[in-house]
Amino acid sequence: MRKKDDSLRETLLDLARQIADTEGIEALNIRMLAKRAGVATGTVYNYFSDKNEILLALTEEYWRQTLVEMKTVLTADSFCEQLQEIFSFLKERIAQSAGKLMSSLGTMEAAGQERMTNMQAELEAAFIQGMERDTEIRQTIWDETFTKEQFARFLMVNIMMSLKTQAPDITFFIRIIRQIIY
Repeated sequence: MRKKDDSLRETLLDLARQIADTEGIEALNIRMLAKRAGVATGTVYNYFSDKNEILLALTEEYWRQTLVEMKTVLTADSFCEQLQEIFSFLKERIAQSAGKLMSSLGTMEAAGQERMTNMQAELEAAFIQGMERDTEIRQTIWDETFTKEQFARFLMVNIMMSLKTQAPDITFFIRIIRQIIY
């Protein structure tokens, strides 16, 4: 069996993204992707077992890029204001391509959520960094039973749930957080 070419895999993903963005996710299929890449259909199958695997790879790549960009748009000094910025940023991204990609995963949703564990860990790390930079947060609240890591996990779960349920805002949630940490 031939060794897989990482650059061809990236080319296939770039082309798949272009098809999904310009013609819609439903237009994406292995045959069209192979034709656009100038390779045999079987070559695409060497990299991806089916369309769902391509969509999963695109979703993972999209979220990785989103987290990198998110860190550059945070401007608030206050951690609670950063939470609002993060929520708004992610909500906007989900309204764009991310929501369509995630909803298109169908039977691969469980696998997608498993792969998203790394992204969630990065988000939790960003929360911890934000808490550490905010000098107004009471340091006396942290102990062995109430850690920054546990709190970051709590924040991530609740913000993700708010995004998933398409909550219009997280004003009340932020008020609770403000009451706890300041």
